[in-house]
Amino acid sequence: MARWVGALVGYLLFRLPGALLGFFLGSLIDSMGRKEGSVFQDFGRARVSPQDFELHLISLCSIVIKADGKVTQQELDYVRRYFLSTYGREKANAIFRTFNEVVKKREVSAEKICSHLAQRTRYEVRLQLVHFLFGIAGADGRVSPAEVEKLLEIARYLRIGPRDFESIKAMFFESADTAYTILEIERTATDEEVKKAYRNMAKKYHPDRVNTQDEAIRKGAEEKFKQVQKAYEQIQRDRGL
Repeated sequence: MARWVGALVGYLLFRLPGALLGFFLGSLIDSMGRKEGSVFQDFGRARVSPQDFELHLISLCSIVIKADGKVTQQELDYVRRYFLSTYGREKANAIFRTFNEVVKKREVSAEKICSHLAQRTRYEVRLQLVHFLFGIAGADGRVSPAEVEKLLEIARYLRIGPRDFESIKAMFFESADTAYTILEIERTATDEEVKKAYRNMAKKYHPDRVNTQDEAIRKGAEEKFKQVQKAYEQIQRDRGL
């Protein structure tokens, strides 16, 4: 983009020689921008460095794990497996040492962290972040009421809509209406409304919409997409569609 702006300005000032010089300088600016983009993960309106995102993710993990007043080995193992699969053993061990320090010693502000992320990430990324945190809460076999309350608080700070939160929550709580809740519709919805809801949800949660290098968020998107498909298939079977 900068190359064409530079060419136009250069032409207006110095005609053809100016246009050529402006195009060249603009190309350098575009090139610098691309290099900068390789250093920072682009999560939306602003860029978040991988280091900052890792720190925020660690902090939110610690908040969820401590929400019910106890830290289980299953929850810690869930986080460890994520770091190992994402960063490799050496970096994962360093990150996990920081994580242990955050879990055991520090009190962190969910509101401050989430407000920062809400201003700098796309909505699709924040949805997958909530899904990942639900996965941590459920790693010990159940998501406790205290954990649900804390996750709801985090979702509000991340500016996640109530229906989207309930859709994610439904993936971790089985009920007669789970499939409908995941698709964000009522059991009384018509067949056409069910099909429309599935198309909308499949579009919203398609992994390509996330467009992030973070493994936890990417895997969360894939899992959420599978759950949407599973919910639709279940309703199809129940209705004989």
